[in-house]
Amino acid sequence: MDDIQRLAVETIKLNKQAIVFVQSRASAEKTAEEISKLTNFQHPEMEEVVLKAASSSTKQCRRLSRCVRKGIAFHHAGLVQKQKDLIEDEFRSGKIKVICCTPTLAAGMSLPAYRVIIKSLKRFSGKWGMDWIPVLEYMQMAGRAGRPEFESFGEAIMIAKDEKDKEEIYDRYILGEPEEIYSKLAVEPVLRTYLLSLIASGIITDEKNMKEFFSKTFWASQFRDFKKLEMIMDKMLALLDEWKFVTISGADRIQDDFIVAKDLNKDNQEIRKLKATLLGKRVSELYLDPLTARHLLDCLQRFNEEKDSFSILQTISHTLEMRPLLRVRAKEQERIQEELVKNYDKLLQDEPSAFDLEYDEFINSIKTTLFFDAWINETNEDFLLENYDIRPGEIRVKIEIADWLLYASSELARVSMMSNNLIKEIHKLRIRVKNGVKEELLPLLKLKGVGRVRARKLVLNGLKDLGDLKRTDLTSLAQILGSKLAVDVYKQLGLEVKEIPKGTRKGQLSLEKF
Repeated sequence: MDDIQRLAVETIKLNKQAIVFVQSRASAEKTAEEISKLTNFQHPEMEEVVLKAASSSTKQCRRLSRCVRKGIAFHHAGLVQKQKDLIEDEFRSGKIKVICCTPTLAAGMSLPAYRVIIKSLKRFSGKWGMDWIPVLEYMQMAGRAGRPEFESFGEAIMIAKDEKDKEEIYDRYILGEPEEIYSKLAVEPVLRTYLLSLIASGIITDEKNMKEFFSKTFWASQFRDFKKLEMIMDKMLALLDEWKFVTISGADRIQDDFIVAKDLNKDNQEIRKLKATLLGKRVSELYLDPLTARHLLDCLQRFNEEKDSFSILQTISHTLEMRPLLRVRAKEQERIQEELVKNYDKLLQDEPSAFDLEYDEFINSIKTTLFFDAWINETNEDFLLENYDIRPGEIRVKIEIADWLLYASSELARVSMMSNNLIKEIHKLRIRVKNGVKEELLPLLKLKGVGRVRARKLVLNGLKDLGDLKRTDLTSLAQILGSKLAVDVYKQLGLEVKEIPKGTRKGQLSLEKF
């Protein structure tokens, strides 16, 4: 029994609850599984709820169900929302005694944890390897223990490897000061998005107006060097102009040689007027980073009859909004490169140089595209977890982001007056991504209550479109979909509904049953 397990069991014996923070999702699952073997609780009702929460029972679901049955759970971004809600609710009720999690529970969550156990205060930070987490993040995790509404006090326990590690942790976190908080406007994607929205909404109408507005922000107060800030703003403005999202015009003149006094700044220079273009307004309304919008437009302009769904999926995958992308592991490099070569002619953007800093993200976008391609070709969630290391909760998040980006792409294509065929392709792909289906199932998805699984069931029984359904008797349809849904489908088709005789069985149920 290691230190984490010993502390968890000790907490349970005190009739208290604990949260264990670990570095990764895999570690959260493994730690929860190991602790669950040491308890005697039996909660079969929770096990059932966990298994039914996802659209299909995956390996991860089955692993979680075995843990919650024993009063232990793991919690991370890979779970679907229903599973997260169940774990949090049952922890509050006292049925779940220990949650092993990534920092997803570190902020804004009030739970009855007497003890917080932090397995490691280091995290993988890309090229620099393992690095210490910020003091603020430690404080957020430690702050989950002993919430005043549940406990009179709490314990935050950090695990040190040795005496030297213990001293480092004590100096860095117990005696350490939290880091400075910086304005998010200092980040370029936020600044350019915010600037465009202010111009599009009419809050900023000229350069003078823009500088006055930003001079009153926390960003300006913190930065202090306003001249440098003006240079950053001018750079962002130039980009928005170059991307055709804003227009920059000279001051209002009465005659060619006369400038209105209000249109001069203190140095007697003309104040340029700022106005969002029709395209810029739509980008702002879609809450897109202008850089992403320009990327989508440039790629979509290269779409032709030789391209397909893979082309559009790679376009939306290589965006800031889709990050974090699915990371290509060392053992996958060869496979992903082979897929890139196979689909090279379908790309709507140029492949960056292998020495470019952006190349890793480009390769990750190919893996993310392959995941989406597998999803719309009806592969199940276990296959996706095994081959793309993506869990059900992450699948749902990625689908929601893709749905937004595909809708944004169709709107940008419409405003830019691109071809109707392209807009139709994007619309069709959006439905496929939302439902995870092949194109042949699209006609059946028009029916309420018919999704990925039921549509495939209908096709396997020879019913490929609404016409086929209209020609099928209600009894046969009920044997495929169940009586209640069959009646509802019949009504949606505008057909007369006759009562289905009880116990009626007619013909072959499916192609697999004979």
